[in-house]
Amino acid sequence: MLLLGNPPPASAQAQRSTRLAFLIAGFAGAAWAPIIPYVKLRCGLNDAHLGLLLLCLGMGSIVAMPVAGALAGRFGCRWIITIAVVLACCTLPVLASSSILFLLAPALILFGAGVGSIDCLVNVQAVIVERACGKAMMSGFHGLFSVGGLLGATGVSALLGIGFSPLQAVGVGIGLIAVAAIAAIPGLLTGRTSSAEGASFALPHGVVLAIGLMCFVVFLAEGAAIDWSAVFLAATRHMDVRYTGLGYAAFACTMTIGRLAGDWLVNRIAGRVLVVGGSLLAAGGMGLVAFIPFWPVTLAGYAIVGTGCANIVPVLYSAIGRQHRMPEHLAVSAVTTLGYAGILLGPAVLGFIAGSLTLSVALAMVGGLLCCIAGVGLLLPRVLVNGVEG
Repeated sequence: MLLLGNPPPASAQAQRSTRLAFLIAGFAGAAWAPIIPYVKLRCGLNDAHLGLLLLCLGMGSIVAMPVAGALAGRFGCRWIITIAVVLACCTLPVLASSSILFLLAPALILFGAGVGSIDCLVNVQAVIVERACGKAMMSGFHGLFSVGGLLGATGVSALLGIGFSPLQAVGVGIGLIAVAAIAAIPGLLTGRTSSAEGASFALPHGVVLAIGLMCFVVFLAEGAAIDWSAVFLAATRHMDVRYTGLGYAAFACTMTIGRLAGDWLVNRIAGRVLVVGGSLLAAGGMGLVAFIPFWPVTLAGYAIVGTGCANIVPVLYSAIGRQHRMPEHLAVSAVTTLGYAGILLGPAVLGFIAGSLTLSVALAMVGGLLCCIAGVGLLLPRVLVNGVEG
């Protein structure tokens, strides 16, 4: 089964495997989140030390993404994704059970490298499959990433809630990942995405740099929802701490629904409209979050941000497949790296701004950056953001 050749990118098998790979990517990354408090307690870490430990995850991801993109250019996606899945699954038990920092830190770096490589290469595969099929599919792929994230976080949390140990809970998750990976591997692409003599790494430039910076801002908005929504609702909107998780839940649910409906939208609405309109809608939602001092309005604001952001990144990834400034495997890895810098490093910057000014001002600045995306979207060449051209 695993020795099958390179499947046609437009085949049903390749499409099915791409969907499974996105589901795996979302699930694997989110399965780690519920065990973070156990790591903090087990190791006796304060918030500052935990923050430094979590930087290892970002370091591993950001370093691995360009490397994974370069390897995919020469060897295809299948085996690199397979190795990355194995790496993530092998390090999760260490994260769930170890109390030795000198073991946790390298394990978290390797876990970040595995998850980051999967995230990068599923997008490389998705660009190729979507172009071969000649129809909009990227939003649906990313929607399954969001579904995987919700399943990973809620599934592991539920297992912990009924008495499973962290090691047992992630063990169940690893089993599910393994089953999905075995089903996905035969349909992952093995063909090179570039010539053997082509560059293995390149800095983003031209339109690829513009797309990467736009993804950075959208991922920054997502990072603000993940890392700061509960704090903001508790400290600024004085919401009962038991319910502050509703902020991110509102954001994640509307983003997931928006992405699952995204392919239908992209086939009927120009991608430029989705990028410009979505960014302005998200900016408006962030304005509600930052300036209206009532927690129900704040929750509605986060839901609006999720709706607006839902299809911006999928449309931009589709655009990568239509540009000719950089090979697609290098362009995807560069854009993914920039995007992840937004979600991994951006919230820390917001923390510094909040410390100097207020968290409301920091979130309002994110809204301003989302408005800038609308301006850049209007300037991009029409062919890159029409949403329907293959």
